Amino acid sequence: MTVDAHHHVWDLSVRDQDWITGPGLRPLRRNFTPADLASEARAAGVERTVLVQTVTVPEETPELLALADAHELIAGVVGWTDLTRPDVTDELARLRALPGGRCLKGIRHQVQGEPDPEWLLRPDVRRGLAAVADAGLVYDLVVRPHQLPACVRAAAALPRLTFVLDHAGKPPVASGTLEPWASGVRALAALPNTVCKLSGLVTEADPASWRTDDLRPYADVVLDAFGPGRLMFGSDWPVCTLAAAYGDVLATARALTRDLGDTGRRQFFATTATRVYGL
Repeated sequence: MTVDAHHHVWDLSVRDQDWITGPGLRPLRRNFTPADLASEARAAGVERTVLVQTVTVPEETPELLALADAHELIAGVVGWTDLTRPDVTDELARLRALPGGRCLKGIRHQVQGEPDPEWLLRPDVRRGLAAVADAGLVYDLVVRPHQLPACVRAAAALPRLTFVLDHAGKPPVASGTLEPWASGVRALAALPNTVCKLSGLVTEADPASWRTDDLRPYADVVLDAFGPGRLMFGSDWPVCTLAAAYGDVLATARALTRDLGDTGRRQFFATTATRVYGL
């Protein structure tokens, strides 16, 4: 079994994706539906997926949960809610009571867009993160390398909460540099309540000319730091299509993890995601 632990869908007739701007992202300015995903995923041998939020509006998460309720392929949802709202505990309970609410497995915020590099350490945010832990959910981190030190401090302060690092912390693949990203990743991986997705690397590289060898130094860092028991595959579809087709992303992940052995590959491609997200 293969699990895709990170993908998106959207319908521009329902809601604009205001982050899709500029000529480089123009191919993404169309609808991407669960049916589109299903044809791609099943052709690649993927049997379960985790659907991840894209915009920070309260209406999106109930819509994603309804999609998970209607589509067997989608086994889990990482949604969004305002962590700073005073009634965040009640809001998480409300989401879990909605149709498809059993599929809510985690919460994410677009921390990468926050101007404060220590946003995660704000008292109101930390209170919200504690509520996520109390609800039995995980927290996905979408951050840039300069925000990794705050991730380390937040994870250390909240050992009851599992933090999932999306896209390996967005390393600077196109530039070919490793530091300070690698040190930040290793510091985060030193904490037992952290997990990482090997996802999104193809779009951090040069989308027109990347090769698997360009990604290998970054994959090797996370493989060494987290190990396959705390690593999971994510396609980042449809964003990945800016650089590679779904099947090519999966084939690249297989090439990057070919030395793990049978047990390690099973963990990376299925059992880690199944365990972390309770699929």
